[in-house]
Amino acid sequence: MKVPHPIPYQGSKRHLALQILAHFPQSIDTLIEPFAGSGAVTLAAAALGLARRFHLNDLNEPLMALWRGIVEEPLALARQYEIVWRAQSGDPRGHYDTIRDAFNRTHRPDHFLYLLARCVKAAVRYNAKGEFNQSPDHRRMGAFPETVRQQIVGASSLLKGRTKLEAEDYRSAVGRAGADDLIYLDPPYQGVCRERDSRYVKGVLFEELVEALAALNARDISYIVSYDGRTGVKVHGRSLPRDLRLTRIELEAGRSPQATLLGRTAVTYESLYLSPALNERLRLSSDSPRRREQPVALREDAG
Repeated sequence: MKVPHPIPYQGSKRHLALQILAHFPQSIDTLIEPFAGSGAVTLAAAALGLARRFHLNDLNEPLMALWRGIVEEPLALARQYEIVWRAQSGDPRGHYDTIRDAFNRTHRPDHFLYLLARCVKAAVRYNAKGEFNQSPDHRRMGAFPETVRQQIVGASSLLKGRTKLEAEDYRSAVGRAGADDLIYLDPPYQGVCRERDSRYVKGVLFEELVEALAALNARDISYIVSYDGRTGVKVHGRSLPRDLRLTRIELEAGRSPQATLLGRTAVTYESLYLSPALNERLRLSSDSPRRREQPVALREDAG
């Protein structure tokens, strides 16, 4: 089954989506992603029909404006991207700088999509003023307009008419969750110890996140958190505290590119935490969560 990925984002969970979906409950009213990013888990869940409705949220307002364009006006956004993309002919670097400056003034969705397609490693970077300041990848021109159009239209077909799109604090987004919903949280865990991180508009403090999860536990809300991880024996980030009563699972994320460059072989694992309410929901279900690990295959839509 093809899953469109219209937003190229470093750190996207698209390669781990099937492993994450294996721990979804049998019936979900609304799937909530309060740290939307590329929306990889939401798109995979929509492709498999695992939830009736979806709620994508991110504090990054330009990102959510891009999501609105993808979901609600896919053809218009695809046309605007094509105009911007084709205008780079002759002076790709100068054009990139012009679009980056324009985006920082206007936050136009088509400009943001072009910058994501052209920037180094699809890695968003912001300066202290909150301006996009990542450099272009000089080896490529960004995705072809036809490929982008197919990805955008495909995502819209999965989400249009049943997706809420908001740009608010994650605590507000999860605060309205009900017993039949599922929250998937993928916070910027590597910046947990400080507010400022160039990869994000705003960081998430560790203690603040723990408090938010405890509040969800008190309401018996089902949630899954992608948080810390490790490469070999080297641990990245802080583990979530035991008093939250979470079930921790390690997902294999593949060989570490950094270790490979250094001539070593090391496998990276990402931690997945399941809430007590979700565990109880899965226990009461007659259908094991492992049912999703077999006959269905998700693959990226290469256009």
